[in-house]
Amino acid sequence: MLLPILHYPDKRLRTKAKPITEVNDAIRTLVKDMFETMYDAPGIGLAATQVDHHIRLIVIDTSEDKSQPLCLINPQIIEKDGELEWDEGCLSVPNYYECVTRANHIKVSALNEQGKKFELEAEELLGVCIQHEIDHLDGILFVDHLSKLKQRRLLEKTRKSKK
Repeated sequence: MLLPILHYPDKRLRTKAKPITEVNDAIRTLVKDMFETMYDAPGIGLAATQVDHHIRLIVIDTSEDKSQPLCLINPQIIEKDGELEWDEGCLSVPNYYECVTRANHIKVSALNEQGKKFELEAEELLGVCIQHEIDHLDGILFVDHLSKLKQRRLLEKTRKSKK
């Protein structure tokens, strides 16, 4: 089922997500719906916060052919190093892209949709995507990494387009 995606500056995007205490069928259904929504958008990552579910869940697929779905429940970055700039976009901030500085290499710990713990090392696009989506779970948008001037311009542009 396709889920509605919240758009900036919706205040619900600032909600800090709560940890998932039990990985059950309801969570697995949400994971399935989030993948469907992300692929349809189209995007490469989606946080539960963006579809108005304020729990620590993200889905990602950075492959060209949608063949590498990755679900991270209660993700935590446990190591990060290096620095890289990446041109980022966001399904909650449509048609807007800006260069953001992130860690180049990360190690993340999470649960999969069966509730099994795993660790994953990622860099470049996958690493950037994981960091971007974890930010969503903490109520942070990629535009928060931009200068105040760029943030103000985006807000004005967004408000004008809604009129």
